[in-house]
Amino acid sequence: MAVETKQWLRFRNNGATGFGTLSPSGISVHEGEMFGRNAATGKILARSEVEWLAPCAPSKIVALWNNFHALAAKLNQPEPTEPLYLLKATTSITTPGAVIRRPSYYDGKTTYEGELGIVIGRTCARVSPAEAHGCIFGYTCVNDITANDILTSDPTFPQWARAKGIDDYGPFGPVIATGLDPSKLTVRTILNGVERQNYPISDMIFSAEVLVSRISHDMTLLPGDLIAVGTSVGVGVMKDAANTVTVAIDGIGELTNEFRL
Repeated sequence: MAVETKQWLRFRNNGATGFGTLSPSGISVHEGEMFGRNAATGKILARSEVEWLAPCAPSKIVALWNNFHALAAKLNQPEPTEPLYLLKATTSITTPGAVIRRPSYYDGKTTYEGELGIVIGRTCARVSPAEAHGCIFGYTCVNDITANDILTSDPTFPQWARAKGIDDYGPFGPVIATGLDPSKLTVRTILNGVERQNYPISDMIFSAEVLVSRISHDMTLLPGDLIAVGTSVGVGVMKDAANTVTVAIDGIGELTNEFRL
């Protein structure tokens, strides 16, 4: 039996925040809770009527490192025996379409990292991979922007949290898509009109279910929490004064932001 796919989003309209699903005629407004009981109100808004927001408000963002066979091979890094991850500040979240600016105090290299994001749909702690499947609400596009020179500026301590936690360095969206098989998805990243990344999620070292299971044994995952599954080959520096970056995943859509030096 085919699984129904939906694309969920959050928006602001006339000063109020709402949520709903995309439909051929526009946005089907829902009431209730995205990760709980909800129902369509029957009201349809045009996409142009609303301000698009990040599609959920995570209590935490978990970001993976070295989770793709191809990138591990390119970097000549051993493949990890357990997921390697950091926590990214929730204040790094910004909206689809937002203009992101490099901090005035920083003039070093900044990279884009196109990734798939897992969005948690219900509270889970110490779950098995089989149980983890039911904890996943859906999937989204992530650009895990990184201030590389901050990361490596102190030889005694890699500054992962600071380098990736700068305000606005964590855009994701534009929607959360449900009913998708992540192993069939491909991530593409386009920088200033040129495709720089094109890699299959099936190349992940740890699958979506294994990631959720392993992380849930360390910390309780809550509805709306975001797991960025890591990136693969093709990461690069944004060098122009104004850079347009699009992370595109079929079935989810395109996350586009401008990054300015």
